[in-house]
Parts: sequence; structure tokens; C-alpha cells
Amino acid sequence: MTDQPKGELVCKVDEIQLKQALRILIDDYPVAIVKDSMGEIHAIGDTCSHADISLSEGEVEGCAIECWGHGSQFDLRSGQPLQLPAYDPVPVFAVDIRGDEVYVDVTNVLNGAEAPNFS
Repeated sequence: MTDQPKGELVCKVDEIQLKQALRILIDDYPVAIVKDSMGEIHAIGDTCSHADISLSEGEVEGCAIECWGHGSQFDLRSGQPLQLPAYDPVPVFAVDIRGDEVYVDVTNVLNGAEAPNFS
């Protein structure tokens, strides 16, 4: 018996290009699924903590994504801002990869950042 993946099936691994992000909605909440420069897949809240701007439209470099609006950068592992003007983290969600499928569990916020209650 295999254990069930946690979270929602959001995409296939090959749907996300290296150093790109894909915007998806889970229960009307925007989430950015990001493949960093090393090919690791991350899931973060898709809204910049400084302004109401989609992070999935920004550039990915290393393990960070940049908000195209004001230049704030966020670490994809911790959600912490690396550059002003943002000073609050974005939520980082648990990712479960099963074969070629990517699952995101928005009920499991890994960094304690503020996120909607999905329970």
C-alpha cells in the first residue's frame, strides 16, 4: 500500500520550465509553482507582501524570485524577502512530487507566514 500524496495536484513537472513560475489557484488563492535554477520545485504565495503584484510574473534567479513591480526578491525556500521594499515573508507551501506530478498542500505552511485558513 502506497501513501497518498498530500495536497492538490497542480501540474506535471515538465509543465514548469527551468527558472520559470506557473500561477495556479487553489480554492481561489493564487500560488506560484516555481522551478529554480537547480531544477527544484517550490510553491509560494503568488502575491508580493509589499504590493498586490503577482510574483509568478517575475524573474527567477538562483533560489529567488523577483517582484517585477518594485524589485523585491524572495527566497523560494524560506519566503523571506532578500531585498526591499518588502519586509514581510510570503508563505511557502509543502510540495510533494510523485513521478511526474506536482502536489501542493496549502494547509501546510512551512515558514509560518500568514496564509488563508484552508482547513
